[in-house]
Amino acid sequence: MTTRTHSHLWPGVPLALASAVLFGAAAPLSKLLLGSVDPQMLAGLLYLGAGLGLLAVHGGRAALGLEAPEAPLRRADGPWLAAVVLCGGIAGPLLLLLGLQHTTASSGSLLLNLEGLATMGLAWLVFRENVERQLLLGAGAILAGALVLSWQGRGVSLDTGGLLIAAACLAWGIDNNLTRKLSSADPVLIALIKGLAAGAVNLAVALLRGESLPPLGTTAAAAAVGFLGVGVSLVLFVLALRHLGSARTGAYFSLAPFIGALVALVLLHEPVTGQLLAAGLLMGIGLWLHLAERHDHEHSHEALEHEHSHVHDEHHRHGHDGPVTEPHSHRHRHAPIRHKHVHYPDLHHRHRHG
Repeated sequence: MTTRTHSHLWPGVPLALASAVLFGAAAPLSKLLLGSVDPQMLAGLLYLGAGLGLLAVHGGRAALGLEAPEAPLRRADGPWLAAVVLCGGIAGPLLLLLGLQHTTASSGSLLLNLEGLATMGLAWLVFRENVERQLLLGAGAILAGALVLSWQGRGVSLDTGGLLIAAACLAWGIDNNLTRKLSSADPVLIALIKGLAAGAVNLAVALLRGESLPPLGTTAAAAAVGFLGVGVSLVLFVLALRHLGSARTGAYFSLAPFIGALVALVLLHEPVTGQLLAAGLLMGIGLWLHLAERHDHEHSHEALEHEHSHVHDEHHRHGHDGPVTEPHSHRHRHAPIRHKHVHYPDLHHRHRHG
C-alpha cells in the first residue's frame, strides 16, 4: 500500500480552471454561429453535441477495454440525477431563453453573473460548506470582475425577462450544488445524460416553433463546440466538485467570461479596453486569494462507507485480496480518524465548522 502526498491545490483547482477555459472559449465560438442559427436551435445542438460526443466516449472506452476506474451510477442516485437534469438541463436553459426574449441583452449579460452568486450562496447557506473571510473576498473580487466585464452602461432591468433570467441562474445554482451529491460517480455518464436531456428539449422546442436545422457543416461545428465547451467542460466541473466542493468550484468557474473575452480578442479581433483590463485585475486578485487559501485545522472523520475512484493515500488505508492498479474504484469503508492537514470540502471533508 502506498501513501501519496501532493499539493492541496491538485487536482481540483486545475480541473475547475480547465472547465472554465473550455466553457469560456465556447462563448465567442457560439457567437460566430449565432449569425446563421436560431439561439434555441443552437442551444439544442450544443447540448446534443455534448451528450452524443460523451456517449461516443463512453461506448468507445468500453469497446476498447479502457473503462475509467469510476463508480457507476446507482439506483440511489436516481432522484439526485433527475433533479440535476430538471434544474440544470431543462429548466435553466428554457428560463434563460424565455428571459432573453423579454429583456435587453445588456441586462441579461449582467444577470447571468447571478449563477456564480447562487452557487456559492447555496453552498454556504444551505449546504453548509465552510467559508472564511479570504474566500469571501476572493469570490467577491471574481464576481465584481465579471460584473465589470459585462457592464454596458445601461444597468439591470428587473422586468419579467430579468426575473426569468434570475430564476435560470437559481436553477443552475441548485444544479451545481446537487451535482456535488453525484460527484463520486462517473462524470462522463452524468454529463452525457444532462447533455442529451437539455439538447432534446431545446431542439424539440425550436422545431415546434418552426425553426429548421442548419446546414450540415454548421450543425457539425455547433456539435463540436458543444462537445468541448459544454460536455468536456461539464465532466471537468463534476471532477472539480469532487475535490473542491460547490462554492470554490463555482468561484473558479466564474472566470469563464473573462476567458471568453480573451479568446474573442484573437478570434473576433475585439479591442483591448480599460473595462477588460479592470475586470482582469479584479479576477486576478480573486484568483490569487483563492489559490493562497490554506484551510488547516484538526478535524475528525466519522466512519464512512462509499464508492468512488481513489488511490491508497492517507484517507484510504484498506487492504485488497491480491494486487490492484491505481486509481481504482470499489465500495470501501473508512474507519474513524482524527488528524490535521490542509484540505478542501471534498468527498472526505464535509464536516461542520464551529
